[in-house]
Amino acid sequence: MNRFFDKVIGDPMNRVDGKLKVTGAARYSAEYQLPNISYGVIVSSTIAKGRIRSVDAKAALRSPGVIAVISHENAIRVPGWADNEHPTEPPTGGRPLRAFHNNRVYSNGQPIAIVVADTYERARHAAMLVKIEYDTDKHETNFEANKGKAVVPAVVKKNPKSGLADYERGQAEGYKTAAVKLELEYVHPTEVHNPMELQAITAHWEADDKLIVYDKVQGTKPTQQAFANEWKIPVQNVKVISEFVGGAFGNGLHNWPHETAAIIAAKMVKRPVKLMLTREQMFFMVGYRPYTWQKIGIGADKDGKLTGIYHEAIGQTSSYEEFTESTLQQTRMMYTSPNIGTKYRLLPLDVSTPIWMRGPGEATGAFALESAMDEIAFALNIDPVQFRLMNHTDTDPDKNLPWSTKYLKECIQVGAEKIGWSKRSLKPAGVRSGEWLVGYGMGVGTFGAHRGAAAVRAKLLANGTVVFQSAVTDIGPGTGTAMVQIASEHLGVSPDKITFQLGNSDFPQAPNQGGSATVATVGSAVVATCKAMKEKLLGMAPAADKRFAGLKVEDVTFDKGYLSLSRSPSVKVAFTDLLKKQNLSELDVLQDSKPNQEANKYSKYSFSVHFAEVHVHPATGQVRVKKVVTCADAGTIVNKKTAANQMIGGVTGGIGMALQEEAVMDHRFGRYVTKDFGDYHVPVHADVPPIEVYFVNKPDYIVDPMGTKGLGEIAIIGVAPAITNAIFNATGKRIRELPVTPDKLI
Repeated sequence: MNRFFDKVIGDPMNRVDGKLKVTGAARYSAEYQLPNISYGVIVSSTIAKGRIRSVDAKAALRSPGVIAVISHENAIRVPGWADNEHPTEPPTGGRPLRAFHNNRVYSNGQPIAIVVADTYERARHAAMLVKIEYDTDKHETNFEANKGKAVVPAVVKKNPKSGLADYERGQAEGYKTAAVKLELEYVHPTEVHNPMELQAITAHWEADDKLIVYDKVQGTKPTQQAFANEWKIPVQNVKVISEFVGGAFGNGLHNWPHETAAIIAAKMVKRPVKLMLTREQMFFMVGYRPYTWQKIGIGADKDGKLTGIYHEAIGQTSSYEEFTESTLQQTRMMYTSPNIGTKYRLLPLDVSTPIWMRGPGEATGAFALESAMDEIAFALNIDPVQFRLMNHTDTDPDKNLPWSTKYLKECIQVGAEKIGWSKRSLKPAGVRSGEWLVGYGMGVGTFGAHRGAAAVRAKLLANGTVVFQSAVTDIGPGTGTAMVQIASEHLGVSPDKITFQLGNSDFPQAPNQGGSATVATVGSAVVATCKAMKEKLLGMAPAADKRFAGLKVEDVTFDKGYLSLSRSPSVKVAFTDLLKKQNLSELDVLQDSKPNQEANKYSKYSFSVHFAEVHVHPATGQVRVKKVVTCADAGTIVNKKTAANQMIGGVTGGIGMALQEEAVMDHRFGRYVTKDFGDYHVPVHADVPPIEVYFVNKPDYIVDPMGTKGLGEIAIIGVAPAITNAIFNATGKRIRELPVTPDKLI
């Protein structure tokens, strides 16, 4: 038995770091001030393909305050890079671009030099004085013009059993014999992460073989290992600090060339170098959601039972590094169908490397799949809600395993009721509000409920407070807050006496924050550490009171900093008294946690459903999202407030996907013309309607001991098609190329 006082898990507790953030006390990567610091500014390529003929830095070097101009012509060699074209042990899969390694240009905006000066303003001015001459080659950046050149991913060639390999269950093109069948194409444009905080790093060599970086990343330990590999120094000699991250959405999951550029510069000028990208450079240097073309063939019998789905996708990647994502996974397992086929290809172009973006792959794939489900439901004259329920899967048809838990039906029922689905007309343009056409749409989302390995340290101090430590970062979901709540629940200490320290590679092992796995992974380690701490405290208890001798943890209640006998609550002893009795200033416990292998007998996913009400003005094509209802099956909800924040953020991103976001490239130059918030539009307050968030809130103890499942990705997966399906219901116009701008509706 653990405790008597009110449960903490599930409470809408305020963020533990909220005050630090709103008062400005939280320090982000560009806000660390080190002695003798200098400032770096990247000079980027103005061509899309070719070679650098010369770098003229004379004027820049004469500019006041300039310390160095570094390019491939004078940069030191990175020890971990072999003499051949690419690194032997890249920090991520594929062939990452290496800063200043040679004179080749692979994409427009590529970093080709860094100017270091004693102030940022001087570095920025001098960077404008650097003159580059090129030998230009013909570039290819137009996806649609080159679609026929798509190739099988290298990972599939290496491993034919890869999840990205061509897939067939039943007959891949079995849909073609269906009574009702459709063949449809969908286009998802390039989207850029654009978090509030720009990518930034402060690099400092404390010794020739000892590096510390203050970096905007989604994992301190993976980054530590990557830089140790690059510089061939012991991993313990690299320290990565990333205490606060101002949004990332996935672009912090890769180590980018600008980071290595800053580290090279710091080593060469022998002083710390601070580098922050500009908003324009964020479009070229740190990844994006790749442009993706999709084709779906879908068939059903006249009663509405699916008979086949064939889903093909081509995703964009760079010419030097293959980036892949799970665009087709949802199609394999979401609906009951005897025939499923998928085919995934990559199209290398003269662009920078894409990267995972919130709901990676699955959000893109769901746009096509959930749109196609709506289209065939309409062709069958069946309500889209009813059509999905008719084709619901009770077990995973892809893995042929039972679900760990699945409450998608409950999500659909809640969402349909709360949006007022009964007011929807099956016939498009059947509902009006004054001049506006009113439509209702839905979309389903799913993402794997992942759990990895992690470790957490806990220190019980003499004053009764407890400090937990983990290397995990927090990119915004409220990780520290959730961990405090889990620790409070499982240790029996009030939340206000618990501190959760994170974002430091010196702390115990934690993976990247990504893939909706942080609470399950790090939270499980917190639970394990709390259990180990309780066992130690119980082992110390007989010295204070012999009645605790020979007892098990299950026989004792841990409540408000006390141990008490479960059968006799008046018999208790304070944690702090146990430390005093042993003359200890603190009690230190380190415990790791790994996934339970028994969980492999189940298919583990989170699920969501999103319902949207939109109003469309028939004369102007203006779309207003008037209301969104979103419901998630994400296991136990640790914090109702931060979880709702996650869902609201996902819906906001989905509105951007559906109606606004598109990185537009001028193919004459291979350069984006949308390079700031003036041209690249994202949802603002006026674009975001009231969003109602609901949770099934039923635990899944197969995934982890808290019963939680991932939430971050399903918040956005399925939102865009819910909106585009609602637009069709309002207007009768089916738009299959995002974003749905007014010109496409007039």
